[in-house]
Amino acid sequence: MKRLSTIIKLFLLMGISAAVLATSGWAADDNVLMMATTTSTNDTGLLDYLAPHFNKASGLELRWTATGTGKALELGKNCDVDVLLVHSPEAELKFVEEGYGIHRTPIMYNDFVIIGPAADPAGIKGKSVAESLAAIMAKKAVFVSRGDKSGTHNKELELWKTAKLTLPEKESWYVQSGQGMLATINMAFEKKGYTLTDRGTYIKYEADKGGQPPMVILVEGDETLRNQYSVIVVNQKRCEKAKSGMAQKFAFWMSGPQGQMLIKEFTQNGKQLFTPNAK
Repeated sequence: MKRLSTIIKLFLLMGISAAVLATSGWAADDNVLMMATTTSTNDTGLLDYLAPHFNKASGLELRWTATGTGKALELGKNCDVDVLLVHSPEAELKFVEEGYGIHRTPIMYNDFVIIGPAADPAGIKGKSVAESLAAIMAKKAVFVSRGDKSGTHNKELELWKTAKLTLPEKESWYVQSGQGMLATINMAFEKKGYTLTDRGTYIKYEADKGGQPPMVILVEGDETLRNQYSVIVVNQKRCEKAKSGMAQKFAFWMSGPQGQMLIKEFTQNGKQLFTPNAK
């Protein structure tokens, strides 16, 4: 009942009425696989693109809720979902080591970039990540953080640490949005500031702006900016009702020839958003 209640709450947040849930019968459907994933895989349209292909190949229906990786992992711990698609390797490994997940399968990657207004008030264009963060701090230019324990937020915290800079969380110019990536980008634009985003979401944002986005990529290519995504099956030993067998089918499909081909072929505005890398 706890699992069903949580799922219903998730769908209500997504705008699906209780009446629809009650009449559709999906919650009791043995062919429905529930997934928690990151906002980037949802916002880019990747899952809407992949789900019909997975359904055709497996006969299973994929349903998901998009949130930060931290919250996605909590949904897994609480036995509210069957499988995860996330992008925070350190947190994922801890999740598996603690026995909540099994079969962590890397399936694709892109990279993170630092974006900001074309005027670039802190002068970070072309600098390394460490130099860029130091310049933003020195200029007290606005930096908008996800602040939501997502994979992107975890990466940002890691970058401040790697740059040997104290996290400026108490500074007025450091703003925490507590929202998804597209909302955070829009907030950074409104405040004429900078933010860290995954490239896939940025490409989607760029396409939405007709190829002429007001926020532009200023820092990229640094070896610290790799962004790995993995599928994790929720451990049935921890969550008795978790559909681990179905989740494993999803992991196999995503890492298999068809899933990897489709990930490679997924584009926005002629640009590839993710690079498949399952082994």
